[in-house]
Amino acid sequence: MSTAGSIPAAPPGWYPDPAGTSRLRWWDGSGWTDQFSTPHQQGPHAGQYAASLYAAGPYANVPAAVQRPFISRDAPVYNPLIWAITLLPLLSTILLLLWNPELRFITVGRQQTPTLDPFSIFSPAYFMLVFSGFLAYAVSVLLAYFDSERLKRVGVVRPFHWAWSFLSSAVYVIGRSVITSKVARGRGLVPIWVLIGVFVLNIVVTNIKMSALMSSMIETIPA
Repeated sequence: MSTAGSIPAAPPGWYPDPAGTSRLRWWDGSGWTDQFSTPHQQGPHAGQYAASLYAAGPYANVPAAVQRPFISRDAPVYNPLIWAITLLPLLSTILLLLWNPELRFITVGRQQTPTLDPFSIFSPAYFMLVFSGFLAYAVSVLLAYFDSERLKRVGVVRPFHWAWSFLSSAVYVIGRSVITSKVARGRGLVPIWVLIGVFVLNIVVTNIKMSALMSSMIETIPA
């Protein structure tokens, strides 16, 4: 019997094994036992009990598997929001390709020392490139919030919190994918692979662009 103010525990029953296996494991009300069963023997009220725990708040003594029950196989784990968050960094990559500064040198001082003209670099395209980074950051945070709410509506209990996107969109994509893959039986990891592809593409494009700018600068240095 629980007293007022105490933390309730899940009732005895079969729940998904917290070790991540496909079997069910017996929870005796206070801890996991060594008894295992097959998935079809799961109690019909396990998901309902987990949902009630989620609505009431976090409970330290409740096993993690109970807090996040499996969602339906038909529940969508991908949506346009997560793809937009994952692909938004490409905006800066595209603008970087469009930034083609005309490097010019000016002479300063009596010795006629050649100096790079800053106005040849800080063009409107440059400021658009900088602004796109801030814009992508703000949009990613907003989309992460709506994506998290959508996951709740399809049955994901305690999805990865959208506030992690304040660190970076990559943190949210990775955390969201890991948690979703656990409750969707292996689905949900594709955004991580897309994110890796975007990251690699950004590195390649940036290196090529910087190499081209350096070559152009060397060629324009007056003798």
